[in-house]
Amino acid sequence: MLIPTSVFAVLAVVLLLVGYSRGQEQHIAGVRIAFGMIVQVLPLLLFAFLVAGMIQVLIPREYILRWIGAEAGFKGILIGSVAGGLTPGGPFVNLPLAAALYRSGAGVGTMVAFLTGWSLWAVARLPMEIGFLGWRLTAIRIFSTLLFPPLAGIIAHIAFRA
Repeated sequence: MLIPTSVFAVLAVVLLLVGYSRGQEQHIAGVRIAFGMIVQVLPLLLFAFLVAGMIQVLIPREYILRWIGAEAGFKGILIGSVAGGLTPGGPFVNLPLAAALYRSGAGVGTMVAFLTGWSLWAVARLPMEIGFLGWRLTAIRIFSTLLFPPLAGIIAHIAFRA
């Protein structure tokens, strides 16, 4: 996390200096917008990290290993795919959740399936997708991506066994 944090810190300072140098108080406007985003996203981040932490201490490791660990095989990959597709929220919710499950013993294949299912299936996104794209295109997209989360999980499980 040190390298990405350092890159963003340098980028933020450079952009603040560019905004300041323009003399139109763009740096102040940028900081105000950033503060508004922080106020909006911070509660979600706090709760997502709380859920991720509680998963690590409340769910017994043997359950994680049995249901979604590497030894769970295809069953775990299917569970990961479906759970990813059903889990609402964006990366602020799902990435800490996936990290917590992985640290608790979830298999690589299961976590790849979870993240791929979250990206491709996203059941929570369906009402908006149907509203913008219509039933037909949404159904075609779902049908076209149906095999990818389990397939990605299987590939990861086979190729990256630890």
